[in-house]
Amino acid sequence: DPCTNIKSTNKKMHNKANPLPVRSDPSTRPISRHHSGNYIVHRVKESLSTRVSKLICAIFLSLLLCLGIVFFILWISLRPHRPRFHIRGFSLPGLGRPDGYETSHISFKITAHNPNQNVGVYYDSMDGSVYYKEKKIGSTTKLAQPFYQDPKNTSLIEGDMRGPTMAVNKDRWMEMERDRNQGKVVLRLEVVSVIRFKVYTWHSKSHKMYVNCYIEVGWDGFLLNGTKDKRCPVYFT
Repeated sequence: DPCTNIKSTNKKMHNKANPLPVRSDPSTRPISRHHSGNYIVHRVKESLSTRVSKLICAIFLSLLLCLGIVFFILWISLRPHRPRFHIRGFSLPGLGRPDGYETSHISFKITAHNPNQNVGVYYDSMDGSVYYKEKKIGSTTKLAQPFYQDPKNTSLIEGDMRGPTMAVNKDRWMEMERDRNQGKVVLRLEVVSVIRFKVYTWHSKSHKMYVNCYIEVGWDGFLLNGTKDKRCPVYFT
């Protein structure tokens, strides 16, 4: 029918002229200039804060490393080293005489060296004893008067044991004679001292120090070359 066709055509044209509204995607909406500016400012502030934090951390770690190196160098330079002792001379006259024990006496010389660069040493007391097969045969108290030793300084200490300070009986003397006939007599000189360290104006607590010098004397009672100038072990208690 012509009338029906005309109505249908008009209806289609009306639909095309008035399409239904479609909701747009919110994410595709353009961002206003105001919001975009705030976002950029926020990112810039965040970036600056991160950089400042990293810079502060780097400076702190660098200072910590420098301080650690400085303290390590100070510790190395100011850490006290124990004194060094060497046996320089020793004699036991009369060793070849059967009755030598009646008038026996011992003389010895040792050196004490302070190896420290900036640390001094106070020797508050010093005693000495001589042992044969771990039996005391002589001793002396007040081997040296109290003294102070400067850094990088060496002191000579001399000792003499005779009379009541000797403790050699006939049997022990004969043992020593037998060793002498075999070529040498082995003895041990022990020095006991109470010392303190001084670093500028600071003084350490007292330390008890033991020095052991192992000695070999020949048929004439004098120190053999093998042990002369030998370094003596040192330990503390």
